[in-house]
Amino acid sequence: MLRSRRALLYVPGDDLHKVEKAAVLGADCVCLDIEDGVALNRKADARVTIAGVLSRLDFGRSERLVRINPVGSGLENDDLAAILPAHPDGIVIPKVQNAGQVQWVSKQIAEAENFYGWEIGGIILLALIESARGVVNLKEIAGADPRLQALIFGAEDLAGDIGAVRTRPGWEIFYARSAVVTHAAAFGLQAIDMVWMDLHDVDGLREESRQGAQMAYAGKQIIHPNQVEPAHTAFAPSDEAIAQARRVVEAAARQQDAGKGAFALAGKMVDMPVVKAAEWVLARARAAGKIE
Repeated sequence: MLRSRRALLYVPGDDLHKVEKAAVLGADCVCLDIEDGVALNRKADARVTIAGVLSRLDFGRSERLVRINPVGSGLENDDLAAILPAHPDGIVIPKVQNAGQVQWVSKQIAEAENFYGWEIGGIILLALIESARGVVNLKEIAGADPRLQALIFGAEDLAGDIGAVRTRPGWEIFYARSAVVTHAAAFGLQAIDMVWMDLHDVDGLREESRQGAQMAYAGKQIIHPNQVEPAHTAFAPSDEAIAQARRVVEAAARQQDAGKGAFALAGKMVDMPVVKAAEWVLARARAAGKIE
């Protein structure tokens, strides 16, 4: 079944108060951070805090993710050693540049699953693409491992890596933004869009989220509780879209029973691509809990 990942909320793993607050917000994904959101001298504290809350806190319907430090940083082994025994739902790998980094993390998870007798493959992976090398290696990264369920686009790090100046329209990162969502679709993965950095501009967040949804992103990275609702709304089909999708699917079923392929509905031609798009709308609506 499709998993709804409309909002992926980052929370500093060393801040127990923020973690406890995030656990009850109802965000589709809560990502407990050990990487950029945590100072170097607080990494050990973050590991202890995260392991503790994963064992004792009820996150409700939220997917419980942990962002470790990059593979090759020298910190990733300690991160996984502390976190995996607490059985998170998934691991976010930052600054992914090649398939080997994804495969290495998957191997560490598999060893933990075997050791504890857990379902093999139950802990999933999400890969953050935030460098020029990550973008040019998207094909091998997207097909790296069966655990991989989503590609995440890191616009700010990418802009720094290529020397671009970040602008509000975002044309400097548009190629990479498009490449991430295209490769995700090609490999049957979800794509999670970039962070909106201005915490006070909710209208800007809604507009960028709307654009991301039009590009076929499944959701958005967020950094504040106030961004949960705008992201959830933008990346879920509207009531009008759901109603239209139902009309298309139901009409297509009737036409198929009558031995017809393409047909007209409300003055517009409907063929298989239109029907598939409508079915995708309904699948997203079910994942978001808007319909049964």
